[in-house]
Amino acid sequence: MRIVMTSLAVLALMACNKPAEPANDMNAADANMSMDANAMADANMVTPAEFQLNDTSWEFTRDGKKHTETIDANGNYVSWSDDKHVDHGTVVMKDDKACFDSAMDKEGPECWTTAPTEVGQSFDTTSDKGEKLTVTRIVFMPVPEAVKP
Repeated sequence: MRIVMTSLAVLALMACNKPAEPANDMNAADANMSMDANAMADANMVTPAEFQLNDTSWEFTRDGKKHTETIDANGNYVSWSDDKHVDHGTVVMKDDKACFDSAMDKEGPECWTTAPTEVGQSFDTTSDKGEKLTVTRIVFMPVPEAVKP
């Protein structure tokens, strides 16, 4: 709004200081008003927040076993099954994928598709290697002492 008011004030001052050249001043005013309207539209545009995995917990079945995975506030994850530690490492979002970098191997990050998901909802995810899983978001669960790395 300040940009619009400033532009209008400048245009008014310019109009008072010299005789107007109708075509040039009108074109300049139209250009300034168009730029101001575009700037206001951009400022008011709501962009969706990137989906965050931090402070979330998930359940999925892999190799016939139910797994639980928790991602803490710092992006550290721990996965467990049947009260046994399965994996741990870090996870970061890259574009629309969650990239898990296990501390238990030297293979590097494995990235999976993601979708904004509320607690109780499920979605199908696919890894860069083509593996498919159905994951369900659950209420955040701290990592149990028995499965901490």
